[in-house]
Parts: sequence; structure tokens; C-alpha cells
Amino acid sequence: MLIRLHPLLDSARRNRGVAIGLVTLAASAVMGVSEAAFWGADEALNKSEARHLARNDGLRLRELLTDAETSQRGFLLTGREDYLGPLQTAVRELPDVLTRLRGQYASSEWEVLVVDASRRANEKLSELQLVVKLYREGASTAWQGLVESDIGREKMQAVRDAVSQLDHHELAQIAREREAVYRSLTWGRLGVHGLTLMSLIGLAIFLRRNEALHSARREHSQALAQERDRLDREVARRTAELTELARHLQTVREDERAHLARELHDELGALLTAAKLDVARIRRMTRTTAPEIDERLLHMAELLDQGIALKRRIIEDLRPSALSNLGLIPALEILTTEFAQRSGLQLSLELTEAANADAADRLALYRLVQEALTNVMRHAKARNVRVSLGEADGWLQLSIRDDGQGFSPDAVGAGHHGLIGMRYRIESLGGTLQLLSSPGRGTLVLARLPARPQAPPEPEPPATVPGALGGPAAAS
Repeated sequence: MLIRLHPLLDSARRNRGVAIGLVTLAASAVMGVSEAAFWGADEALNKSEARHLARNDGLRLRELLTDAETSQRGFLLTGREDYLGPLQTAVRELPDVLTRLRGQYASSEWEVLVVDASRRANEKLSELQLVVKLYREGASTAWQGLVESDIGREKMQAVRDAVSQLDHHELAQIAREREAVYRSLTWGRLGVHGLTLMSLIGLAIFLRRNEALHSARREHSQALAQERDRLDREVARRTAELTELARHLQTVREDERAHLARELHDELGALLTAAKLDVARIRRMTRTTAPEIDERLLHMAELLDQGIALKRRIIEDLRPSALSNLGLIPALEILTTEFAQRSGLQLSLELTEAANADAADRLALYRLVQEALTNVMRHAKARNVRVSLGEADGWLQLSIRDDGQGFSPDAVGAGHHGLIGMRYRIESLGGTLQLLSSPGRGTLVLARLPARPQAPPEPEPPATVPGALGGPAAAS
């Protein structure tokens, strides 16, 4: 049954690509605005941080020279060496500070001013060190002349002026970078708000159109549910038919095997037996007169014996007589014994009489063991096989376990009809079949069948009185 979709559903499918494109475009735009605002603000903050570092270095330069000059004056007034600590600090730190300043203002309009300030700072520091040296050497006139001269004051003032100009410049640049950060954040905020508003408008339009599709989708869902229910019923009916067909084919197959076994037993058995009797009769006549013929007849008798044995084995494979005449347990014992003799494997049995198994169950379990042992001999490369049969909780349970190389059940491809046939044969009787295996850990075949209630025994025919109508006396 074909279900025609509502035109609105077709329209929804056509517009889905457009909606996805618009949503993607809106999301990309929001992300683009956000990223642009972030990178703009990040660049401005990085520049502002560099400005702060340059300003700090300039202020540090002025601080070092001022402290060094103060420590020199204290040393000259008191003669105490501990006053020279700031001067020694300036000697250690000033080269690094000047190097950073020259690097920060390289290739800029302030480079000349920074180079000149660096030169004057080095000269001022050298002057301070020279005065301390002369004082220690006792050259009072020399160091007093240097202190009273205006050379040191001019150099110090030049450094202060340069640092003040750089500080004013950096403060102005920091203010500009702050404004740049504010602008970037403002534009990002406006962009996100605008795009969010557009997205909300688009969402409102989409919801309005989506509301018109709800009734059509409900109708479509109801139609699909009805179609699904119809298909489920059809699948259940077809499954039941196929299950019945599989059960019928299994029955026909076993009937054909039984018929073929009877034909082989009756016709071929009679022919082989007659031929063997004829050979024995001819041997009695030619045993003394023609020894060379007797030898050939003996070989022919052996071939006939082999043919009879082969006929018996084929008949047992087609329809095990032990299963019909002796029951499931003796039939399995005979089957496993012959298998152990042919394969050389060690078999262990744990068999409990399945009293609640009907003929179909017994035959299915026998065929399962037969197929499983064949697979063990062909593929498993095992040394030991264990066959167990028992009854528990209303279920007949049969397991065949080997210690072979194992395999992955999920990797079993098409064409393995033996495994599929075993599964469907057990499931057609209401049971389950599990195949548990993994590479290197052997294989376990586990079958479970529901225990059947035992059928009541057939009533025995009534005893006849001799001489009564239809009795033996009347027949005689």
C-alpha cells in the first residue's frame, strides 16, 4: 500500500536545505562577529600591555638613577658602605633596563630620544661610580669638584625629561588602546545582539511554518502506523507459513531418508546377500578343482562383505535404526563411539534419558549431535569433545563442547547451511539454539527444547476366547 505524503511535507523537505543554510549562515556570522571582537580586543590589550612594560621600564630607569644618586650622597656624607646598596643595584639592573627600552622603541620616532637618554644614564652612573672611587682614594678636591659641577645635574635632568616624555607618550597610547578595546567590545556586542534578533525573527517564522506541518505529520504518522501494523501482520503470517514449510520439508526429508533406507535394506540387501550366497555355493564346488578361481571368489566374498557393511552404514546415516528401536541414549552412544573410532578424538558423555521427548524431538537432537560432530572433525582441530543431555526446569538441554581452535560466530558468512539448518530445525520445534565460541577457546553448541508431556500408552487389544467369533479357534 502506497502512502501519499501531504504537500506540506514535500514543502518541508524542500525548505529544509534552505533552513539549514540560513541557520549555518547565522551561526557563522555570530561566530565571525564574536571572533573579530575578540581578536580586536586581544590585539589592543597586547599593545596596551607592551605600553605598560615600556612605561614601567622608563620609570624604573629614573628610579634607579635617583636612588643611586641619593645613595652616593649618603655615602659621601657618612662614609658608610651600606649606603651604596642602591648604587650597586643600579649598576646591576640598569644595562637590562636600557636594553629593553632600546628594543621597545627601535625603528620608531622615539628611538633617538631613547638612545640619548641611555647614553646620559650610563654617563651619570659612571660619574657616580667615579665620585665614590675618588672618595675612597682620598682625592677630596677631585670628587668635590665633580659633585659641585653641573654636569651630573644636567645629565640627570636630561634623563628625567626623556622619561617624562616617554611616560606621557605611553599614557596617551594606553588611553587609545583602551578606547580600541571598548570599541571592539561595543561593535561585537551590537553585532551579536543584531544577529541574535535576526535569528529570533527567523525562528519565529520557522515555528509558524512548523506549526502548519504538525497536523499533516500526525496524519502521516497514523498512516505509517497502520501500514506498519499491516506489514507486521503480513510478516507474522509469512513467518508462520515459512516455519510450517520448514517443518514440512524436514518431515519430508526424513521420510525420504527412511524410504531410501528401506529400499537399500530390502532391495540392495537382498541382492548383496543373494550374491554372497551364490559365491559361497560356487566356492564349495571349485575349492578342490580350481584353487585359483577359489582365491578370486574369496576376494569377491570379501568385497561383498564390505559392500554389505557400507550399505549398513549408509542406512544408519539415513535413518538410525538404534534411535527407533533402542531410544535416544543408546543411539547417541553408538553414534559417538563410531565417531571416536573414525576421528581418534576423546569423547566423554553425560546422558540422561529424555523421557519427555517425542519422536520429532529425539530425531532433532540426534541430527544436531551428528551435525556438530561432523563440524568438529572438519574444522575444530580439537582433542576432546563432551556431549551432555539432561532435563531441567521443564526443558531438554543438549550441549556439545570441544576444545578446538574456535571461531568468531559473527564472522560466519553465507553458505554455512549446516549451522542455519540446525538452528531452524530446533526453533521449528519451539526450542532455542546457541552457538558460543571465540578464537582459541573452543566451541559450545547449546540446544534447548521444551519437555513434551508423555503421550498416554495405547490400549492393548482385548483378549479373545478360543472358539469365539473372530478368535483363533474360528480362524482355524
